[in-house]
Amino acid sequence: MSEVRPKKSLGQHFLTDLSIAKAIADALVVEDGVGEVLEVGPGMGVLTQYLLERPDVDLKAVEIDMESVDYLLVHFPKINGRLVAADFLKMPLERFFGDSFSVIGNFPYNISSQIFFKILDYKEKVPQVVCMIQKEVAERIAEKPGTKTYGILSVLLQAWYDIEYLFTVGEGAFNPPPKVKSAVIRFTRNSRKELGCDEGLFKTVVKTSFNQRRKTIRNSVKPLVQAKAEREGWDAETLAAFVSDPVFDLRPERLSVEDFIALTLKLA
Repeated sequence: MSEVRPKKSLGQHFLTDLSIAKAIADALVVEDGVGEVLEVGPGMGVLTQYLLERPDVDLKAVEIDMESVDYLLVHFPKINGRLVAADFLKMPLERFFGDSFSVIGNFPYNISSQIFFKILDYKEKVPQVVCMIQKEVAERIAEKPGTKTYGILSVLLQAWYDIEYLFTVGEGAFNPPPKVKSAVIRFTRNSRKELGCDEGLFKTVVKTSFNQRRKTIRNSVKPLVQAKAEREGWDAETLAAFVSDPVFDLRPERLSVEDFIALTLKLA
């Protein structure tokens, strides 16, 4: 098998620039001996080869494309016993890893957000993520409050991780070349142990706010305010006093993680 045919249905754009692959591998920081690492979507192994060389990395890889699985087993014998043929989004990670494992990969652009939401489900086990994704998404994730690109992923990921935008990658580094630029970012788990509010409601408040991002918080979270008013049995005056808080005059991109936590506590 000479090479794997990129499949549009899987969003495959294989990285071909070896210097970039090595830079991505080198961006993974392993502390205290050997660390368990999961590579998502190794494809033709351009990143995998550098990870396999690292004595401080105990590598496993998950690949959904059976053509890629066959290619990897032939061309990288060291991956034998470390490669899981599965869909990462459906994979029960606790069966394969102990208390801590980092995640690395050139994530398919069409499912990168779903990958991040899955990582958030395992945030207590995942201290670090290094990934290449669409540049626009990387900028959005790393953005600070007050800008138009700051959004749902920015808040939900920054609540638990420190985000570093590492470098930009041009279209010519891939086969086939994507129509957009890419970027490599690194997440490092922060010191937050808990939000101090209901995590499910926090997600709902963030998503509800940004789903109508041009509106003020007062208008975007109106259904959540009304639900609270009904639970508490408020009259019109109490409701008016509640939404007079200045936070309700802001648009969602103005709110930091801490502001959204405070808003969640108000709406609980």
